[in-house]
Amino acid sequence: MLSAIDWTRPWFRPFAGSAASAPAFTGGDLRQALNACAAHLPHLRNARGLPLRFVPQADLPEGVAYEAHIYASGHVPTRDNLHDAFNALVWLHFPETKRLLNRLQAEAIARDGVGHVRGGLRDAATLFDENAVIFVSRDASLSDALCGFAWHELFVSQRHAWHARCTVVPFGHALLEKLVQPYKSVTAHAWWIPAAPDTPLDQLDRLLADSLAGAADAGRLAGGRSFAPLPVLGIPGWCDGNADPSFYADTSVFRPGRRIAVAATQG
Repeated sequence: MLSAIDWTRPWFRPFAGSAASAPAFTGGDLRQALNACAAHLPHLRNARGLPLRFVPQADLPEGVAYEAHIYASGHVPTRDNLHDAFNALVWLHFPETKRLLNRLQAEAIARDGVGHVRGGLRDAATLFDENAVIFVSRDASLSDALCGFAWHELFVSQRHAWHARCTVVPFGHALLEKLVQPYKSVTAHAWWIPAAPDTPLDQLDRLLADSLAGAADAGRLAGGRSFAPLPVLGIPGWCDGNADPSFYADTSVFRPGRRIAVAATQG
């Protein structure tokens, strides 16, 4: 399941070291290997301070919500599949942010119940957890281009800015699962962190958790509109084909966006 993954792909590189050191990723027992990794990370705890452990899906009590169970016990139900394996890797690398998202979800469930509709905050937390990337740059003009759907400026005219002034770090485990077999239209929910592109992951985790917590407290974390859509194979270096500017002419993927479309209509 996991041994065929090409860990040299740019989107997997932040997690490649853990994957290479865990026997699960070359055919061993997944939960056992993950817990062995977790044993070396004393800070890997849930929001209530309980040590995090990866357990079989069958350990999730019937009728108990997944996020509520993690918050109450520190136990993460983990199936033998790519989706849950990537979720565990994100826990190992972004524990502060994962703790925050879990707490926000659990508190919302305790307050509102599970229900058929999550509500704005839970919806945003779920979208981020599943499908987010972190857009890391001190250059606000690049963030403005991303939020404004200015794909040519972001990826063509500003291409020289990438790597020196900007990077993208995957976070969502469902996104990572899609990128095992990538396709052009894979689109992530991006969140801007104004920091140097070479910021270490542990520092980036703290910055990200603080940023999301502040947005939640201010009511700015509510639904999908909290994030900027980013077709990830447009990122320079993530796809050989995007070296040709015509790659970005595909408006079924690189859409003009509501704001630009409205402006064009009014013009």
